[in-house]
Amino acid sequence: MHTLTLEQLRTASRAGGVERVTLTAQGASFFVRVGTRFGGEALLAKARSTEPRRFGNPLQALALLRDLGLFVGGFDVGEWDPSDTETARTRPDRAEALKRTHAAAEHDRWFRQQVADALLDVEDPSIEAIPHEEVRKNMERQRERIKALIAHKE
Repeated sequence: MHTLTLEQLRTASRAGGVERVTLTAQGASFFVRVGTRFGGEALLAKARSTEPRRFGNPLQALALLRDLGLFVGGFDVGEWDPSDTETARTRPDRAEALKRTHAAAEHDRWFRQQVADALLDVEDPSIEAIPHEEVRKNMERQRERIKALIAHKE
C-alpha cells in the first residue's frame, strides 16, 4: 500500500483528490487510510518516512483530519485491542526527557529557596556577619592543622 505524508494529504485534499478517509485500528494503534478519486489507497505516513503514522489516541487523528478539512469519514475498529502492548505507541525518549525536566525544575526550586533563605539571613540583624578575609584565614589555619596531622601519622 502507498503512503502519503501530511503535506501530500493536505495537497490532495485541497485538490479534491480524496474520496474517503477511514480511521483504522490495529492493536492499540490507529492509522489514517485514505482512498483517492483515482481508486488508489494510501496510509498517512510520518513526515520524513514511508512508515505509517501511528496514533495512540484516535482523537488526535480526528483533530488532524478536521484541520485538513476532511469532516466525513469512516472507522474500522475490528482489530482494536487497547491491551496490545506490542503495537502501542511508546515514547521512552520523551519519558526520560520529561523526568530530567522535572528533576531540573525541582532542583531550580530548591536552589532558589536556598538563595532566598540566605538573603534573609544577610538582612537578619541577630546573625553576625564574618568578613571574608577572616573566613579565609580560618580556613587556611584548618588546612595547616590537617596537613600537620597527616604528616604526623606518616
